[in-house]
Amino acid sequence: MIEIGQEDWDAPDATALRAAQRAELDARYGTGDHEAGEPPTAASMSVFLVARRAGVALGCGGLRFLGPGEAEIKRMYVVPTSRGTGVSTALLRALEDHATARGITRLVLETGLRQPEAIRFYQREGYEPIPAFGAYREDPLARCFSRLLHLAQHRENGADPVKPR
Repeated sequence: MIEIGQEDWDAPDATALRAAQRAELDARYGTGDHEAGEPPTAASMSVFLVARRAGVALGCGGLRFLGPGEAEIKRMYVVPTSRGTGVSTALLRALEDHATARGITRLVLETGLRQPEAIRFYQREGYEPIPAFGAYREDPLARCFSRLLHLAQHRENGADPVKPR
């Protein structure tokens, strides 16, 4: 069973998962300098979650609020041995639930051209490609996506999507 809970940004498991993500991205992109804009911090992350199975940390992800009704998914990562086991989907749904509970209706995210499995995952989960936003506009490798949460909730409940008022 996958357990997902809120965690302090600087907690040991959270720090270790983010370090593993950075090491993987460094290897994929051949550089340690692939953060467009301000890197997330404990102060800028409104929510940070860690997924565990049998007490072992398997993945993480957070939300950085951008403005009224909008947040960015940051540091979404699952250890390679747990990919394809439902951890990513459970973590993404938990982030969406936290966003909805805080009045967020639109989530945005950035992933990279050299992360084709992440691009496939987000598209499979209902995220649509969007033009690069913010600091990502200057990054030719950035691929950005968004999902309207009110639509996502209605689709999952089998109802027709409705537009917000």
